[in-house]
Amino acid sequence: MNRIIISVTNDFATDQRLLRTCDCFNELGYDILLIGRKLKNSFEINLPYKTHRFRLLFNKGFLFYAEYNLRLFIKLLFTRKDLLYANDLDTLLPNYLMSKITSCALIYDSHEYFTEVPELISRPKIRSFWIKLENSIFPRLKNVITVNQKLADIYSSKYKVPVTVIKNVPRSAVEKVFDPVVALSEDQKMVLYQGSLNMGRGLELMIDAMMHLENHLLVLAGGGDILDQLQVRVLENHLEDKVIFLGKLLPEQLQGVTNQADIGLSLEEDLGLNYRYCLPNKVFDYIQAQIPVLVSDLPLLKELVSTYAIGECLTQRNPESLAFSIKNIIRHKNDYRDGLISASGQLNWENEKKVFTEFINQID
Repeated sequence: MNRIIISVTNDFATDQRLLRTCDCFNELGYDILLIGRKLKNSFEINLPYKTHRFRLLFNKGFLFYAEYNLRLFIKLLFTRKDLLYANDLDTLLPNYLMSKITSCALIYDSHEYFTEVPELISRPKIRSFWIKLENSIFPRLKNVITVNQKLADIYSSKYKVPVTVIKNVPRSAVEKVFDPVVALSEDQKMVLYQGSLNMGRGLELMIDAMMHLENHLLVLAGGGDILDQLQVRVLENHLEDKVIFLGKLLPEQLQGVTNQADIGLSLEEDLGLNYRYCLPNKVFDYIQAQIPVLVSDLPLLKELVSTYAIGECLTQRNPESLAFSIKNIIRHKNDYRDGLISASGQLNWENEKKVFTEFINQID
């Protein structure tokens, strides 16, 4: 049985794309070792394949990446493997070096345009390091995938290598299970944002918009770098009864929350190419739950909403306009029903897995 080692820097318990990837390899008969890291608040896991989570001394900054990559290299060196799978640029170096040392095939899965994330745009020296690393390794890769065609075109043009698109879409919801998770008052509408609570996601704007909405509850499901700042913002504006934080949730918990929502938000700001050409997985989760979406007026999000008629784009980024758009979409949510049904039938993992399986089978 072929042994594949899949590595990622996060706590993979809530990484839906990664877990779908592992499930696919499991179905194909691979012996899987999934490597990530364990934090103080990590969920316990029970997966049908082997896992290993590093407990690190450092959990952010340069020392974190240095420690993780060194630990990963040593782990890869002394573990049997036939195929290596690197998730994002921050795991690529040890996987690439090991592929050269052992002649193992390597798959590189770029979940985002790593060197264009907002956290690096504002830190040019650190960004320069990651750009140099990408420039030195990417042109030598043979098996590369990413999440949408625009990023694939950028990478292919820049590095002259073929890049396969595997969309970051969820499994289809065969039956929409409705088990209320959030306590809503009578006739209260639920506005949902799910995902990382990081800079550039429009989260401050969402909170401010709640000052202009009555009988609506903003639910923020996820954790991230600016969680504390957002909680302070809620308190300062006396919005404790209009905004709640659920923290990180396991995929099955999150699905119950998504199903309960009246509208899903994805309001990324145009901070670098990564956000400009984003198609966040939360939007596809909203689609599977068949709730209308309100998204940023960014190229790929705008195209998605227009193609399937599943929601609207926010063209004026101020609290009053956001509040108006939220109310208007919820009021007319039946108008998006047919588009959501069509989109959910096409944009799901069952369809995407066929492309992924074909990609895997062509690897030497």
